[in-house]
Amino acid sequence: MTTEVLVIVALNALACAVVTGALGLLALRMMKRSSFVVQLMLVALAAIVSVVGGMSAVATQMYVSTHDLGVFYSVAAVAGLVSLVMAALLGRTLVRDSRHLRSAAERLGRGESVAADGDAAAPRHSTTEFSDLAGELAATGARLAESRARERRVEESRRELIAWISHDLRTPLAGIRAMAEALEDGMVEDPARYYPRMRDQVDRLSGMVDDLFELSRIHSGTLRLALEPVALYDLISDTVAGFGPVAHAKSLDLRFAGETGLTVLADPRELSRVVGNLVMNAIQHSPSGSPITVSVRERGDGGAVISVEDAAGGIPEQDIDRVFEAGWRASEPRTPGGAGLGLAIVQGIVTAHQGEVIVQNVPNGCRFDVLLPRRAVAV
Repeated sequence: MTTEVLVIVALNALACAVVTGALGLLALRMMKRSSFVVQLMLVALAAIVSVVGGMSAVATQMYVSTHDLGVFYSVAAVAGLVSLVMAALLGRTLVRDSRHLRSAAERLGRGESVAADGDAAAPRHSTTEFSDLAGELAATGARLAESRARERRVEESRRELIAWISHDLRTPLAGIRAMAEALEDGMVEDPARYYPRMRDQVDRLSGMVDDLFELSRIHSGTLRLALEPVALYDLISDTVAGFGPVAHAKSLDLRFAGETGLTVLADPRELSRVVGNLVMNAIQHSPSGSPITVSVRERGDGGAVISVEDAAGGIPEQDIDRVFEAGWRASEPRTPGGAGLGLAIVQGIVTAHQGEVIVQNVPNGCRFDVLLPRRAVAV
């Protein structure tokens, strides 16, 4: 067969393929809303027609015998039938997988869980791509479920916060009102002794308002830090010394032991509040005669760790993940007073310093560790 003949054959085959392909594309556009099975069968049919048309055109020019041409048509018909059946089976498989994925997406929309690929309840998919997509849908469903659970916890925490704040505000307000009415009615023999009590109640109210304002700044992202080099030993020792009388009144052994010479770039006022809240939290929960240890040390990566450890019996395991939620109060035996804002404020301030605060149970109590970042420098 000469080169000229081969070129003619190729051109004829190309012409038939182009015409058949164009007609196939037109048919696909007209049937774009049809089933995926029908479209796959149409693609297979177009390929068969292209081959048969090209062979017919070439056979006419090469004067192929009628018998040989009939044999070719018979083979092409059988091959075409098999191709259509395989296309139909493949289409049904892909349609089934797409229905499973659509069902999974609908379950996600309803907030239901989606079985991960490999689970007993998960359907098997025909291709790696569909399997990967199903796995991603399952992972997305898990993340959405976690997000919804977190939102429920936040909402529950907000309701608890409002309830506790309302209760804690009502108590000092009722006391102030009762004392004011007693003074107004002249029913008090020694009015001077009521003034310190009223001032104490006002200070309590002022403290709760300050906590709410600080928490609102943290949550709104408006907390601004005045960063400066802070000597941790001096800051913590001064803060702990300020709580000495409170600890002594409860017969608590408040200790401070730390490394000297550690300096961190921080807001001294806010960092002092972190230490103060943790110490006050330990004082509130600790039984009389127990120790409270505050310490500071350098981390291996150049940062610093401030630790507050008590002997108050520890935190129940079911509660330990919630101690930093605003408005949350622990179950017995660690049932604090106040509105449950102190630890939430601690976490917010430490996070603003690009640090981390963690809590863990230790023998007879628990320990809070404030991890300050690598900006801490030994001097």
